[in-house]
Amino acid sequence: MTSEEGPHRCIASIPAGGMFNPLTGMPTVAPLVMLVDHIGGLVNHHRRGPGEWTLSSELSLELAPDALTQIAAAPEIPVIAIGRPCGRKGPNALGLCEFTHRDSVVATATVRSFYIEAPGNLAKWPEGPTGPLPTGSLADRTAVRAGESGGAGKVLVQDADPVLNNSLGIVHGGVSAMALELVGSAAVNDGRGDEPLYTASIRVNFLRQLHSGPESRYEGTALRVGRSSGVAEARAVDANGKPAIIARVTAYR
Repeated sequence: MTSEEGPHRCIASIPAGGMFNPLTGMPTVAPLVMLVDHIGGLVNHHRRGPGEWTLSSELSLELAPDALTQIAAAPEIPVIAIGRPCGRKGPNALGLCEFTHRDSVVATATVRSFYIEAPGNLAKWPEGPTGPLPTGSLADRTAVRAGESGGAGKVLVQDADPVLNNSLGIVHGGVSAMALELVGSAAVNDGRGDEPLYTASIRVNFLRQLHSGPESRYEGTALRVGRSSGVAEARAVDANGKPAIIARVTAYR
């Protein structure tokens, strides 16, 4: 829910407790990735000039070592994010974000956006506070389901749901970034049993538009997994088999 927005500060919250990765059944911090994209992108968006629009090009999220434990201790309390501008606006802009839960800082994040000429036929931008997420599992809310991987990595398919599209009619960047965290986390935890690795950071680069559908998917592949840490690569692949969004997920015990 967005409670305040403007060019100098934006505030929003998300219910992050009690969410589970559909590929592992483990608790997940994926909702925070959506909050990063929203709050950082929003403060950049409010700095646009006449006739300008914003597109996010990259985001990063760094989580405190006890972030998941902190959230799980009071899952009914949402995580609150405050986004502020960093430096002057130029052809691109950087938004800084701090996330708190019960007055404890659990994460920091950044979003970089660049400015384009405002496209025509945009969906209406919400005015005032927005409502909470719909009920259901994380997979239900984001319209993803496990897909066939051919024995390599972890896969989620992005089913079509117009509610998940942004004003340009493509899958919202926060939804895709969440899914990349899910497949990346699942990849580093494949076969670990009762010694899971928990996401500590994720960096996402948006390359091109992603449209939902049965051929659009998220793929996570472990690059290295040790006893106490792991690194995975995650990709959002469009119907033509081209990477639309890429991410690097790092996890620790």
